[in-house]
Amino acid sequence: MDFHHLILLLLFSIISLSEAQLSPNYYKKSCPDFERIVRETVTNKQMSTPTTAAGTLRLFIHDCLVEGCDASVIVASNSFNKAEREHDINLSLPGDAFDLITRAKTALELSCPKTVSCADILAQATRDLITMVGGPFYTVQLGRKDGLVSKASRVDGNLATGAMSIDQVIKLFESKGFTVQEFAALLGGHTIGFSHCKEFSNRIFNYGSTSGYDPTLNPKFVAGLRQMCANYTRDGGMAAFNDVMTPGKFDNMYYQNLPRGLGLLAIDHALYASPRTRPFAELYAKDQDAFFQAFAGAMEKLTLYGAKTGREGEIRSRCDAFNSLKS
Repeated sequence: MDFHHLILLLLFSIISLSEAQLSPNYYKKSCPDFERIVRETVTNKQMSTPTTAAGTLRLFIHDCLVEGCDASVIVASNSFNKAEREHDINLSLPGDAFDLITRAKTALELSCPKTVSCADILAQATRDLITMVGGPFYTVQLGRKDGLVSKASRVDGNLATGAMSIDQVIKLFESKGFTVQEFAALLGGHTIGFSHCKEFSNRIFNYGSTSGYDPTLNPKFVAGLRQMCANYTRDGGMAAFNDVMTPGKFDNMYYQNLPRGLGLLAIDHALYASPRTRPFAELYAKDQDAFFQAFAGAMEKLTLYGAKTGREGEIRSRCDAFNSLKS
């Protein structure tokens, strides 16, 4: 066997070993009640706070795209370290999602102490919530460890911002190994949840056209948004549903809304306007099964992004703090 083949075999062995450490049944013996505890916690929280599903999905994506799926976004800042969640783009992450993970972690620590990672709780809870509100089921590989790094300074360039063009956002996702189609499917997560008025205010107030709003928006939609967001500069909590038709249900209505001028964010309209993504937006608007299949596949792939195993991480005792004072 020559040196080249030996290197390839070694690399393959390392990749296989890493994948082998993750399994849907990872906690079968060490924490047999893991699935039940997460499911019950998720159900209770979603029933009392219906925006939890959307908030947790957003928290999960913001976690995975920075440092990988390692619960680094949940870590709180301390006097030694300004953590990820303190970055401007993460300040609007909903408290309900953080609370859900804390509740699940507390219950799991009572059942099987120092066994289940916060990263696995977040990944599993996100999947359970998506299915609970009508979305597709997908397999979550378990056994990931919690990350040892959480720095606000590492967020820039890893999460999409409102100032980015759709080509820039696609490039960002491509740099993390996702195709244009997978990106178009993941954006369908906007079928649930809401966005704060400041995130789309430039589309409904003082826009460059004579009407003062983005002409790609439905005029009646604009009128409703202007009324809802009238005081957004004084009340930063003002928000609107991303999918005005079926805001609490995970379906393909988000894509159906786009040609009607009901895409709330600039990226939503761009998904339909761009020739690179429009074919997928039209396909998913027409065929919900195609959307669900693509979304489930993209989420399965996302759950593995940057997942840490073995000595790459730890099992935190508390999800918001490292076990030692390291940053």
